[in-house]
Amino acid sequence: MKKIFIGILLFLFCGLGVNAEDMSIQAQNSFAPAADKTEESAPLQAEITFDWFDISQVKREEIVENYKNIIFADNEVYKYKRKEFRKQYRDFLKDKDYKEHYRLASNGVLDTGYAKLCAFFYKKDILVIYALQYKDRMKNAFYYDAFGHLKFVDVMEGNYPDFPYWSKQYTSNGKMISAIYFVSKDIQYMYEPDGEFQGVWYKDKMFNINAKQVLTRTNW
Repeated sequence: MKKIFIGILLFLFCGLGVNAEDMSIQAQNSFAPAADKTEESAPLQAEITFDWFDISQVKREEIVENYKNIIFADNEVYKYKRKEFRKQYRDFLKDKDYKEHYRLASNGVLDTGYAKLCAFFYKKDILVIYALQYKDRMKNAFYYDAFGHLKFVDVMEGNYPDFPYWSKQYTSNGKMISAIYFVSKDIQYMYEPDGEFQGVWYKDKMFNINAKQVLTRTNW
């Protein structure tokens, strides 16, 4: 499961860092719509009960397959041509204000006024990646290294920012590395780019198809 750690960390889970033996990057802040916002700005979501332990194995497999079919349509592009992808996001390949954004992210600033800001730290004090979600382009989040070079792009689809919605993450060269179906703030289903199910998050714990806990995350 090592190959999914980056996708878990850098996929709308700012504030939901993962505890894992070989991954110590911690994310802070949040792009994911939070259920505890004011009534005017809170995302719409139905009351969802997490019954992963109570349903049959057949039912769990049906749920996983259903969300997979929603996320991965017949015309899904798993890897764009590098030139095509970079042309599509050419205005975001380099953060021209990276020094200022790095400074703000390092100091815990969440909002620049024109964008949401998210920081990822190594061992709690070394900022290695920061991300911007521009308010005039809310269905994308752009992740940069310390020198302002684009590393990842999130693409949100469905009802975002209302639940349910799903999101995919690509490298800056257009290769999909993970996908998530967001049922609610508390429940998310994780998939590999080929559609392989990795697990379902319920709050701070991830469970596999057999309802066995496989990961935990901090700061949920």
